[in-house]
Amino acid sequence: MAYDALVLVSFGGPERPEDVLPFLQNVTRGRGVPPERLAEVAEHYQHFGGVSPINQQCRDLLAAIRADFAAHGVDLPVYWGNRNWHPMLADTVARMRDDGVTTALAFVTSAYGGYSSCRQYQEDIARARAAVGPDAPVIDKLRQFWDHPGFVEPHADAVRAALAQLDPAKRATTRLVFTAHSIPTSMAASAGPHGGRYTAQLAEVARLVHAAAAPDLPYDLVWQSRSGPPHVPWLEPDVNDHLAALAEAGATGVVVSPIGFVSDHLEVVWDLDTEALETAKRVGLDFVRAATPGIDPRFVAMVRELVAERTEPGAERQRRRLGELPLWDTCPAVCCVPARRP
Repeated sequence: MAYDALVLVSFGGPERPEDVLPFLQNVTRGRGVPPERLAEVAEHYQHFGGVSPINQQCRDLLAAIRADFAAHGVDLPVYWGNRNWHPMLADTVARMRDDGVTTALAFVTSAYGGYSSCRQYQEDIARARAAVGPDAPVIDKLRQFWDHPGFVEPHADAVRAALAQLDPAKRATTRLVFTAHSIPTSMAASAGPHGGRYTAQLAEVARLVHAAAAPDLPYDLVWQSRSGPPHVPWLEPDVNDHLAALAEAGATGVVVSPIGFVSDHLEVVWDLDTEALETAKRVGLDFVRAATPGIDPRFVAMVRELVAERTEPGAERQRRRLGELPLWDTCPAVCCVPARRP
């Protein structure tokens, strides 16, 4: 199929203090989250002046993709729409229609499979198209990219750079800790057509980054940013509990690598750079947080390569990847369907 645009689809975030609660209400609508929990999370945003970093990071990525496309002769306009805050995806799709776009590809700022990280974005795209009407452009989501070198290699280099900030004399008691967003265990069990896809992909990326960056060190995959009610089981251990356990077991330092994320948005700068750092200080661990890909040129080039997989004859047979898990161009119809947030 010929495509005439690319749309960057992301989570969205507030950009003023007065945006914070309406944004959080958009995120949690229909999930029964109590007002006191929203107020608690709102304080995290207010700590940064009511501004989430994610929208500026999307603007930076958008500019980098456009520059990379221009440098490599990719003649596709690039749009941007969000799930939960302006620019809202439906508004962007309407603008694409008005600009004459008929068929587009979507790059989603989430590398993994699972309901929240993939299937829900498919639903967001379908909902936005329905809101625009029958003349909305067809939009096909690009594949999950957890094992693309353009995603894995920047994470590995960031781990190396972070390790260089710790005392080499303590390397024998240093540990790598990979993190990703926790989800309900029921959602993890139903991720992918056969279940377990989210956790399997993250385990694969942790293995790949560890092997490339520091194969001599032990490592763990743990979880962060839980937001659900206490009675619902979520993936564990939480990163803060894990840091305390590592210190008790004799570790002296950690590099925390947020492999679940593509940029340093709020769940990185608050949950790790603030809360996890405070935990590490309290239990006596040296702590360095590794960077996310952001606008690393390899990550930006990856977007172009994912587009080429869908637009250039034979490119899908030459796709670059480092993992060993099965790969799909698009999610099968049965993927993650039973999973819903509680």
